[in-house]
Amino acid sequence: MFHGYVNPFPRPHRFDVVIAAVGLAGGLLMWALGLFSGGSGLLRWGWTLVPLTAMAALELLRRTRPRIALLGGTAAVVADQFTSGNLATVLMFTDVVYAAVLYGTPAAARRIPVTTGLITVTTTIGYLAWFRTPQALLLGIVTGLVCFAPATTGALVRNHRDAAEAATLRAEQTALLAEMDRAQAVVAERARMARELHDMVANHLSAIAIHSTAALSLDEPATTRRALTVIRENSVDGLAEMRRLIGLLRDSGAATEPAAAPTLAGLDALVAQARTNGASSGLDFTLRDERPAGAALPAPVELAAYRIVQESLTNALKHASPGTVTAALAHTGRALTVEVSSPYGDGERPGPRAPGSGAGLVGMRERAVLLGGTFASGPEPSEQGREIWWVRAELPVQEGESQR
Repeated sequence: MFHGYVNPFPRPHRFDVVIAAVGLAGGLLMWALGLFSGGSGLLRWGWTLVPLTAMAALELLRRTRPRIALLGGTAAVVADQFTSGNLATVLMFTDVVYAAVLYGTPAAARRIPVTTGLITVTTTIGYLAWFRTPQALLLGIVTGLVCFAPATTGALVRNHRDAAEAATLRAEQTALLAEMDRAQAVVAERARMARELHDMVANHLSAIAIHSTAALSLDEPATTRRALTVIRENSVDGLAEMRRLIGLLRDSGAATEPAAAPTLAGLDALVAQARTNGASSGLDFTLRDERPAGAALPAPVELAAYRIVQESLTNALKHASPGTVTAALAHTGRALTVEVSSPYGDGERPGPRAPGSGAGLVGMRERAVLLGGTFASGPEPSEQGREIWWVRAELPVQEGESQR
């Protein structure tokens, strides 16, 4: 067994077999009836069948080996002119020319129509020079119908076929790109929903976890009552935030409109709530807003800044050491700067801690990057020698939108 062997004459297409069989049968019938196409007659009777049979055999190669079929067909049709001639041989030759253009190489598809056109013009001029009568033009027309017409027809069909294949390929590529865009949009929307859900709920659930732990560990009615009060407030606020998120996810045609997104005007209430939640852990929270009076920001920037401050305060409730947590805002030039600092790694908290997953830092970074800004976080030494955890975000503000 020889590997890599390529059959030079592969199995013909069944449609080509039909064409060859019909052409051969038609030619035999014409020969039997004595119908000839009017060749030179140098070779009569049985000799007519030789080019006919050869042309029928070459029809089997019209699709798989179009170049061989064209070269052999040309020799066969020329040989047919030295016999009494058979119309079926000529008709099969026109099909071989057509197939050579349609199924041949791109170079052959370009050359064959030009070559057959030159042959037609040259033959017509030769007939006119030889016979010197207008009837010689008819021989040139016949030559064109036999070789040039099928070649140009094959070229037109091939061009239409290539255009259809290109259009199909473009449609498939467009559908693929649309599917990729849809998948990316779904991923981006899921990430946005995850950020919103985390930022809205984590703050309230962290406070609930801290104060419920305190209520369970301390057998003091007053402490338990304060803890339950904080738990109730955070539960109510958390439910309100959840309702807002559900409203955002509803169909835009729903009867109930979703609540407005939080803005920086709500930071005072946010800090006050954090101060209440962190009192049992020895934490105090302050807000330093250094933005110019009357300055306004685009809604996406306000929402991102609010969520970054909210998540930073939540992280401070979970991990910060006793001390003061400071949130600062500054609006300079074309960017809003958000900074939150909290005591880190110095001293033992008197109250319980809540576990963290690290998703908050990822969400804050994503919010900043989506607006074209920067985000950084990590521990740094302070002037008092105490380690501080810093969160810094710069959110660009488009020119012309910073002032109303």
